Amino acid sequence: INAEYMGILKMLRPGSAIKRQQNLVAGQVKGATGAKEVKLPTVVEFLGKKDFVGAITLLELERKFSSRDDAKTKLWLAYAYFHNGDYTKAIGVYDELLKNPNADPNIYTNKACCQFGLCNYKEAFEDCKKAPESDFKNRMMLHIAQKLNDEKTLMEYHEKIKDSFIADQLCLAALHYLRTHYEDATDIYKKIIADKKEYMALAIYMAQCYYKLDYYDVSLDLLSQYLAIYPTSLIALNLRACCNFQLYNGKAAEEDLKMIEKMPHSGDLFQDNDLLRHNIVIMRNGENAKQVLPPLVDVIPEAKLNLVIYHLKKGEIEEAFNLMKDVEPTSPKEHILKAVVHAVVGQQTGSKDHLQLAQKLFQLVGGSSSECDTIPGRQCMASCFFLLKQFEDVLVYLKSIREFFLADDDFNWNFGIALAATGDYKTAEEALQLIKNEGYKTEYTYMSWLCKCYIMNGKPSLAWDMYINMESSSESLSILSLIANDCYKMGHFYYAVKAFDVLERLDPDPEFFEGKRGAAIGVFQMVIAGKEQKQKLAEVISLITTTNNPQVEYLSLIHISEPTRRYAISYAVFCLKKKK
Repeated sequence: INAEYMGILKMLRPGSAIKRQQNLVAGQVKGATGAKEVKLPTVVEFLGKKDFVGAITLLELERKFSSRDDAKTKLWLAYAYFHNGDYTKAIGVYDELLKNPNADPNIYTNKACCQFGLCNYKEAFEDCKKAPESDFKNRMMLHIAQKLNDEKTLMEYHEKIKDSFIADQLCLAALHYLRTHYEDATDIYKKIIADKKEYMALAIYMAQCYYKLDYYDVSLDLLSQYLAIYPTSLIALNLRACCNFQLYNGKAAEEDLKMIEKMPHSGDLFQDNDLLRHNIVIMRNGENAKQVLPPLVDVIPEAKLNLVIYHLKKGEIEEAFNLMKDVEPTSPKEHILKAVVHAVVGQQTGSKDHLQLAQKLFQLVGGSSSECDTIPGRQCMASCFFLLKQFEDVLVYLKSIREFFLADDDFNWNFGIALAATGDYKTAEEALQLIKNEGYKTEYTYMSWLCKCYIMNGKPSLAWDMYINMESSSESLSILSLIANDCYKMGHFYYAVKAFDVLERLDPDPEFFEGKRGAAIGVFQMVIAGKEQKQKLAEVISLITTTNNPQVEYLSLIHISEPTRRYAISYAVFCLKKKK
C-alpha cells in the first residue's frame, strides 16, 4: 500500500504558509522641493499581490502609529492573518471585535473558519451556530459536520446548497471528494468548466480526482495542460510528483520536487509547507518519518495511514495497531490497511479473532462492485483465501495479476507459498528465488518453504547447504527436522541420514535413531540400484556405528559380493542380530 497526496487543501494549515521575500513597490512623486519621495503601497495593493505579510505589517503599523484601530482595520488584519496561516492571531482579532455588542454577527462565521483551519471542529461548530443564516454559513456547517461525522447536520445543510451558485457547487464537490465520491466531484467540475472556461484551476481539481481513481495518466494529461500556462504552480508540480511516484518510483517523483526547490524565493519551502514535508518523506521511503508524520496525523489524512505503513515496515506492530485500532475505515485503502494490521497481529499472537476480522475486511473490499475487478480488489480476495488456507482459490486471483508484479517481492512471496501449498514446487521455487529482499530471505517461513521446494524438486543438497549456513537456533532445528522427514519421504536417503544423525546427537530420541537406520538402509538400496555413489555408504556406516544409541549393539555387518558384476564390489547390509 503506497502513500498518496490527499488533495488540494483549501486552507493552508499552521506552519504551511509559504514564506517569500517581498519587495516593496516604490512609487515616486515630487515634493515641493523637487526631492523624490517614496510612496508605500496600500493594503489593497498588498492583498492584490497576495503579499499578506506586507499587508499585516502595514495594518499593524497603522494601528500603532496612526490611531487607526477601527473595525474595518481589524477586519482587514484578521483577513490577512487568516490567509497567511496565522489562524490563532485572526481569532484573537475576531474576539476583540465581538466584545462590541453592536458587532456584525457574521464575524462568528469568519471565526469558525479559523477554528476549522486549526482542526478545532467542535469550536468551529459552536461559533458557526451563533452566526446568522447565509450561504457562507451553509458551506461552513456542511464541512464541519463532515469532520464531526454528524450525518444529520450534514444532510440538513446539504439541502441548502444551491445548484445555480458556483461557490456552493464547488463546496459540494469538495465534500464529495472527502467522502471518496470522486466521480461525483468530477461531474460537478466538468459542468462548471464547460460554462466557465476561464476557471482553469478546476483542471487541477479534476486531476486530483483522477489521481484518487488511479487514473494517473489522465491526471498527468490535465496537469501538463495547466503547467504549460502556469509552470511554477506549487500544487500542480506536487501532484505531478505524486503521479510519477505511483507510476514509477520516488526518484522520478523527486525530480518534480526539485523544480519547486529551484523556484525563485522558495526559501525554506519544504520546511514551511506541511504537505511537501509529508510527501518528501514518502518519496524517500520513510526517511525522517518519525519526526515529520506524527504532528501531521490530524492535519493530512494520509499522514496517519503512512505512519502505520512505516511502523509495519519497521516491524513495530504494536505502534501500527494502536494508530489503526480506532479508525473506522471509509475508503478501500483504509479497509485494506486495517486488514493488514489485524492479519499481522493475528499471525504474531495466534489470535483467531484478529485473523477473522482481517479476512472479513479483505473480503469486503475484494467482493465490492467497485473494487472486484481492480488489482487491489483481486489482491484482497487472494489475501482472504490465503487466511482461509484455500490456496487453489488464492492462485486464481494471483495468476490474474501476476504480470503487474513480476519483480515485486511481496507478491512473489505470497505466490510462491501458495504454489508450494498446492504442490507446484517447481514454479514455487522459481517465484521464491525472485525475491531480492535480504530481510525476507532470512525469515523462517521463506527458508522452510524454499527448503521444501528444493527437496521436492530433487535438490536436497541445496536444502542441506541452507541448513549448514544457518546459525544454531530453534528455527535451524525446525529446518533440520523438515530436511530429515521430507528427504526420507522423497527417497533422498543420504541427506535424511545426515539430518537424523544431527537430530539424534542433539536429542537422543529413539525415533531419530529409527529414522536414521531406515534412511541408511535406503542408501544401501540406492547403491545396489546404482542410483547412489558407494563412497557415501562408508560415511553412512560411520554415522550409524558412532552413535550412542544402545541399539547399535544389535547391528552387524554382512559383506556380500555381487557375482553378476565384472568386478566384485563389497556392500554392507545392516540387519538385527538375534539374541542367544
